[in-house]
Amino acid sequence: MSVYWNAPQEIMLPCEQDKYFERELISGDHTFGRLISGEVKIIVADQTYLLKPGDTWFCPRNQLATFIKYSKDGKPYKSVTIYLRTERLKAYYTRYPFEMTPDQHHGIRRYENHPLLESFFGSLLPYFEMEEGIPPAIVSVKIEEAITVLRTLDHRIDRFLANFSEPGKIDLADFMEKNFMFNMPLQKFAYFTGRSLTTFKTDFKKAFDVSPQRWLTQKRLELAHYHLSERHHRPADVYLEAGFENLSHFSFAFKKHFGYSPTEATGRNQRPSLL
Repeated sequence: MSVYWNAPQEIMLPCEQDKYFERELISGDHTFGRLISGEVKIIVADQTYLLKPGDTWFCPRNQLATFIKYSKDGKPYKSVTIYLRTERLKAYYTRYPFEMTPDQHHGIRRYENHPLLESFFGSLLPYFEMEEGIPPAIVSVKIEEAITVLRTLDHRIDRFLANFSEPGKIDLADFMEKNFMFNMPLQKFAYFTGRSLTTFKTDFKKAFDVSPQRWLTQKRLELAHYHLSERHHRPADVYLEAGFENLSHFSFAFKKHFGYSPTEATGRNQRPSLL
């Protein structure tokens, strides 16, 4: 399952009963959340985070990330998630001064337990017991409180929250090598490299001399093969991280390409052929 751009609500309490639940987060909004129960693995291009109950995260807008959610200790995955929309942030920063500080850190930000976080997220939970949902006026207050809490705890967060620019044209080959495992349409790959779909396909052909679809499938299968044969992971734990939507499609594509099933690949110390 993939989710793109703006969520329908600004404050949500997702609760998933399944053992595994995967979502591609490619949001036009920043997200600020806390895990209540269960467990979640967050995969970005160069790092993997494992969050447990009580952990708090911030994910910048337009950040490619795969969230793999698990039930744990008999409890479902449950989190409180705040979507910080551009229009609210623009209005906020017209009222509050800020200084854009340099920051080399990109991707997910994690925060240690703090009384401000405990108070803020704890104050939201009772509202989810209301059938009519959180009143809009209170949503506005809580969104501003969320921004204030983030700015208090993270003095470099303005670099993300007050940045309203769109992705510019970047090195296509470098981006694709780092982000091929994210299961999203070619239009989104084009957007994140600062290109139209037509220009993206043209530049991709020049860079790799193969179609994007074929290249993506090959790279994802190679990644899956590595996890199976070198790291001895189970197929059920591999297909989501490698960018496949479901286990059956992954198993079919894997066997068609390599000549043996993902289960048979476990324990093989054999590198697959490259393009």
